[in-house]
Amino acid sequence: MKKTLISKMDPDNIDCKLLEKYARIIREGGTVIFPTETVYGLGANALDEQAAEKIYKAKGRPSDNPLIVHICETGQLGMLTDSVGEKARLVMERFWPGPVTLIFSKKKTVPYATTGGLDTVAVRMPANNIALELIRESGVPIAAPSANISGRPSPTKGEHVAEQMDGRVDGIILGGDCAVGVESTVIDLRGDVPVILRPGGLSAEEIEAVVGRVDMDPALKSGTGDAAPLAPGMKYTHYSPDAQVYVVKGSGASAARIINKLVKENAKKGTICGVICMSQNAGYYDAPVKLELGYDSADAARNIFSILIEMDKRGVQVVYSESLEEKGLGAAVMNRLVKSAGYRFIEIQGEQA
Repeated sequence: MKKTLISKMDPDNIDCKLLEKYARIIREGGTVIFPTETVYGLGANALDEQAAEKIYKAKGRPSDNPLIVHICETGQLGMLTDSVGEKARLVMERFWPGPVTLIFSKKKTVPYATTGGLDTVAVRMPANNIALELIRESGVPIAAPSANISGRPSPTKGEHVAEQMDGRVDGIILGGDCAVGVESTVIDLRGDVPVILRPGGLSAEEIEAVVGRVDMDPALKSGTGDAAPLAPGMKYTHYSPDAQVYVVKGSGASAARIINKLVKENAKKGTICGVICMSQNAGYYDAPVKLELGYDSADAARNIFSILIEMDKRGVQVVYSESLEEKGLGAAVMNRLVKSAGYRFIEIQGEQA
């Protein structure tokens, strides 16, 4: 097993000498896990083909699933692309650093190992001091998907990173909990109408306020078929715990009647069930394990991945989750829930439910 250098670091008081050790790992073609405002990322030199391939190996990630490249200043875009449109500039000026990733046509210097074989490259600037300083000290853009085994829930807490990835990478920087909790929004601004390929930490409504109409990629409703995914999380089942997850289309008392009935039926068979719900609805549910998302979509975004991980830790076999309204960050949370469930839904048929 690989020996992993693991260090705790305060994002508001960065140990520069310690950070340099991790920057050197990146420069020498190694892999480093680091915190961002969205989730923890598993990073390597984005311009080094062999380094990028180490990311796929560490995660067990399909090689046609593109990586997001992280930069610390807009000047680094010149290493990655020659084509930055006006709408992209508007989004960068308004929201970078922040949880939004833009799709560009790539330069030849960006290896296909980084882009999943595509002629496009996904780029963002994270809003986390440790991430920005690591990129700056490394001197190269850093390709970094979420720091988890491929298909598993993304880690937003340091302890979850170490549990999954110790021994798989060269270095891990533990920098506390991630502020946003879901990955970045991925948007393709190259066409006449921008298209969101993955909802995330920046809402469609916020982007529309800057660039006008924004469409959602149709694949978000059912997953893509054979087409090459332009963004991470489009093609494969993601974010899944060991437990089988079901999303109930409804919330509050109506959803609770169905879920409580299913929990009782499963209990008779010896199946341990868990419920994911909003805090204001928690009183409706009677289940062996009941974990609360919080009171709004921002709370839910911060908590969803840690809740999915906790379900496994508690030995839950079947999870039933409420739905959220798909507005603002609710769209990102529902995307993660639906992907974790493999598009398994339970429909509520009117109030007779």
